[in-house]
Amino acid sequence: MKNKKRIALAAAVVLAVTALPATAFAEKKDSTDDKMLTKITLNEVAHSIFYAPQYVAIEKGYFKDEGLDMTLITGFGADKTMTAVISGEADIGFMGAEASIYAYQEGATDPVVNFAQLTQRAGNFLVAREEMPDFKWEDLKGRKVLGGRKGGVHISM
Repeated sequence: MKNKKRIALAAAVVLAVTALPATAFAEKKDSTDDKMLTKITLNEVAHSIFYAPQYVAIEKGYFKDEGLDMTLITGFGADKTMTAVISGEADIGFMGAEASIYAYQEGATDPVVNFAQLTQRAGNFLVAREEMPDFKWEDLKGRKVLGGRKGGVHISM
């Protein structure tokens, strides 16, 4: 059980620890144990199974154990997540690095800084209703493919 807690915390704490310097003075009392908590708002681009360790860490109170009052918001798109960070609505935006490049190219006067790479490859996957043991990409021709979110998948077959 302790090992599961450590894995979830390690995967999620990267986000929170780097936000501490920017939010060190935004403290809040925790009524359960009178502990001072640093309030952090994280805006994720989409709700995904790939972020499960983060969800577990929030639900199990691991961030609170580390002195963080974590609020999670789903932006439903990198443009909305980036807007939340730029406007100060969120302390951290969990999205691809390309969003900060787009903001910079548009003339952002205070560019957003990318501080972590959580994955090295795209976490995309394809699920079918029926087993397809000899699957080939050509099998998708003429079939309907449902993307994870609007604008999130571009397929032409």
